[in-house]
Amino acid sequence: MLEKLSGIVARYKELSLLLSQPGATDDMQAWQSLVKEHAALEPIYTKAEQYRNKLEELKDLEGLLFGDEQKDIKDMAQDEIKEIKELLPHIEEELNLLMLPKDPRDEKNVILEVRAGTGGEEAALFGATLVRMYTRYAERHGFKVEMMDSNMTELGGVKEVIMEISGTGAYSKLKFESGAHRVQRIPVTESQGRIHTSAATVAVMPETEEVELNIQQKDLRIDVYRSGGHGGQSVNTTDSAVRITHLPSGLVVICQDEKSQLKNKEKAMKVLVSRLYDLYESQKDDAESKLRREMVGSGDRSQRIRTYNYPQGRVTDHRINVTVYRLDDFLDGDMDEMIEALTMYERTKLLERQK
Repeated sequence: MLEKLSGIVARYKELSLLLSQPGATDDMQAWQSLVKEHAALEPIYTKAEQYRNKLEELKDLEGLLFGDEQKDIKDMAQDEIKEIKELLPHIEEELNLLMLPKDPRDEKNVILEVRAGTGGEEAALFGATLVRMYTRYAERHGFKVEMMDSNMTELGGVKEVIMEISGTGAYSKLKFESGAHRVQRIPVTESQGRIHTSAATVAVMPETEEVELNIQQKDLRIDVYRSGGHGGQSVNTTDSAVRITHLPSGLVVICQDEKSQLKNKEKAMKVLVSRLYDLYESQKDDAESKLRREMVGSGDRSQRIRTYNYPQGRVTDHRINVTVYRLDDFLDGDMDEMIEALTMYERTKLLERQK
């Protein structure tokens, strides 16, 4: 590990020097690339320096044991040696986690879909709660949220919502959200005060460029028609809604939120490409794909991942058996504690695989 660390430390110092040179910003694209690499290496460099300092401290203390120092100094050195030896394995573990290969998808934007599951209108209302939760989470992290398409109920519930969440690292934060989210609460319409269980499902996909998949125009069927609102009434008086069908896979995407047919088509293509990418990734049979499905989940909407229990004010993630007793804060977008626990679980599992 020390050999690998020395290479990372040397590269970090080299980047620091390059970024401080006069004229470093003349080529902005090259400069941004260096800044990004520098920022990625900084946590490893900081932890590596801590590790190196502790090793040097350990060497100096061990030298005291064989010198002419008094007994009390040697005893003190012995205590400090014990502390450092207990600390070093923890630093090594942290370094190993930091040096794990990064998933290139982690930096991508996200296409996030929420659909009502079992439970009728109550499920749709819970879906709307999840949409607000992810919107608030995105705002807390400085991500941009754009509605791609929405299909709502008369009471403001969600039949289906598709949104784009943009920002560096958006996928790394939200990739664990795919699956079935179950809610236990007393519906507003329940006169008996009984707790009902319903569900909404979430799919999270890294936003993918069309060129990455090389989609052929002949494989697409594009239909346009008038947008429909609640109860089937016409929202627009022009054929602005767009439905794109990918013939080989049978995937269908509809976008009708915009008044412009061109904008709806652009949004529909963005969603279609991300769904196709997700489909192809799930069909891969290589070791990397299997590991990703194990860590992040299969993306299968039927896979129950989390329960939101209103009477007890708790959120439980069933994959890592972690419960947060701050339901209101969580639903207001304060999800960091859970997401950090999921991230650490993923990294730990990856580390186990590499040993």
